[in-house]
Amino acid sequence: MDDVAPTALSLEDMDRQSLFHPFTAIADHERTGPRVMVAGEGCMLTDNQGRRYIDAMAGLWCVNIGYGRPEVAEAIHRQALKLPYYHAFSGMATDSPIELAARLLRMAPAGMSRVFFGNSGSDANDTQVKIVWYYNTVRGKPGKRKVISRLRGYHGVTAIAASMTGLPGLHAGFGLPLPGFVHVGTPHAYHGMLPGEDDAAFVARLAKELDETIVREGPETVGAFIAEPVMGAGGVIVPPPGYYAAIQAVLDRHDVLFIADEVICGFGRLGTMFGCEHQGIRPDLVTIAKGVTSGYVPLSGCLVSEKVWTVLREGSRTLGPFGHGYTYSAHPLAATAAMANLDVIEKDGLVAQAGARGAYMRGRLHAAFDGHPLVGEVRGAGLVAAVELIADRATRTKFDPALKVGPRTARHALDEGLVTRGLPAGDALSFSPPFVITEAEIDEVVARFDRALARTMDELTREGVRIAA
Repeated sequence: MDDVAPTALSLEDMDRQSLFHPFTAIADHERTGPRVMVAGEGCMLTDNQGRRYIDAMAGLWCVNIGYGRPEVAEAIHRQALKLPYYHAFSGMATDSPIELAARLLRMAPAGMSRVFFGNSGSDANDTQVKIVWYYNTVRGKPGKRKVISRLRGYHGVTAIAASMTGLPGLHAGFGLPLPGFVHVGTPHAYHGMLPGEDDAAFVARLAKELDETIVREGPETVGAFIAEPVMGAGGVIVPPPGYYAAIQAVLDRHDVLFIADEVICGFGRLGTMFGCEHQGIRPDLVTIAKGVTSGYVPLSGCLVSEKVWTVLREGSRTLGPFGHGYTYSAHPLAATAAMANLDVIEKDGLVAQAGARGAYMRGRLHAAFDGHPLVGEVRGAGLVAAVELIADRATRTKFDPALKVGPRTARHALDEGLVTRGLPAGDALSFSPPFVITEAEIDEVVARFDRALARTMDELTREGVRIAA
């Protein structure tokens, strides 16, 4: 770092000289610096230059109740004064995580029995894999360790979670995925369906691929399959009807557990409390994070079914204490924030509101961008959507990744006062606003994105990039 007194530097300069950002191009960031957000209220963010933005991404898919809810802030304050921290090791406990676990089980998909708390979706999915390994060891099947996930699925960034993630950018440079993590196809009809296939044929082919993959790897070696009910960071991909029923039948046939990654979908994003309900999934394990606190405080959880819990309990008789956990597992401050957040969601009817606002948002996006020369597909479910940009709509040919069409459109949107996100697998832009967004704000999201798209179109035309309308 240059020998300059911190007080002489702007926040942007201090950032460039001190902060290591996640998912950021290092050399580019050192040149351009950050946008520094300093305040938020409802769906609006304000940066340190006084510019205001509509946050159409709810942070990172997580600020479901919106920014600045005093109910949550005041609950955190009271808990911090009362008991800011105590651990959960060796049977120790605090009150708010106990109350939260009981509440979550009342809300959860059928069959859930216990909750293991962590700090992020990544560490929760890491924990899920260890639970699968432990479960099968106790059952006398220690070889059932492999985990199957899907290309373009996102499950986190720890070594295990990133190995399950099906995005090459999370593997490059890290020597990932680790052995024992296998990927199957993405249930995205727009790019994956073959000529002449309908939904039923596409689903049957995906289920057959999963079955053949398990047989090829050896059913005695495959422990679990993990999936987001609706894929988020991989492109906001909604599977065709019947997909999960077909997948579930394959898993049941081969004694493979189903981990439902509800990190984005859980707590109302799809207009139902959990994505499993929306998609008809019968999970053995459920991963939660993000919406459980609306991002106000880090918290994650693994919901464990009675089927799995019964085996874990038996294992403790011979293996002793469950040898896994985090310093901040069952953190009382985070659990208190979650309880207050869930109170807001229930009191204000925000799950139903997310469903209604989502239908309105997707309708507006379709009306504005179906048939647009740059747009191949508008898709989504509940209050989450994506607009995929395409070089040739007739052939569904993607843009050269070097053009960075998605990221440049996201930058233009920022300049228009709109926070969206260019997703890593292709040129899709995502929309996942807080549940408190109004129809008028959705109209403004669409208008600002329209202007951002026009700027992208203008740039590409000046650069001589061919766009087939």
